[in-house]
Amino acid sequence: MSVTMFNFIGGDRGAWRVAEMRIVCGASLAAVAAVEIVPGNLVVEPSGVGWILRGATSNHRYTTRAEKNALNHRQAGLSRPPATCAALIPIRKSAAWWELAQDERREILETRSKHIEIGLKYLPEIARRLHHSRDFGEEFDFLTWFEYAPADARKFEELVCALRETEEWHYVEREIDVRLARDKF
Repeated sequence: MSVTMFNFIGGDRGAWRVAEMRIVCGASLAAVAAVEIVPGNLVVEPSGVGWILRGATSNHRYTTRAEKNALNHRQAGLSRPPATCAALIPIRKSAAWWELAQDERREILETRSKHIEIGLKYLPEIARRLHHSRDFGEEFDFLTWFEYAPADARKFEELVCALRETEEWHYVEREIDVRLARDKF
């Protein structure tokens, strides 16, 4: 996978209207009415912006070959017509998480927390894309983007609740849950 930068622009206009914005832990973001997703590098910052969160898609960093194949096989694409609900969940993990070696993080992430295994249970109904932000000096380490149909909203709640109950989540020091909706694609 090649690296692609994405800008999540929270402001007074955008394709996705904000239905709810909830602080899970840590400091909030400014309240906004909508979110626009713009790929690439922004040359000029648009007006009416409350915040811009930047992150890049990248290679799968903690997956085994079997897990990567399973994810690729079951993952639905983004921008599906019935998927008019979305969630943008920016996350920052603690210094203690980043002080661990990658194999130690993998042990917590999957062997003990079953992060990938949990996520696979909700595919293809819930499409997702992870954006890495830490390496760009952004305020969050990851920007998680999910899309799903209104009929799958309960499944999405089950997914985020299951992930927040894991050992891995104890390393999260800041998380904002931004729920979004759009009328159609």
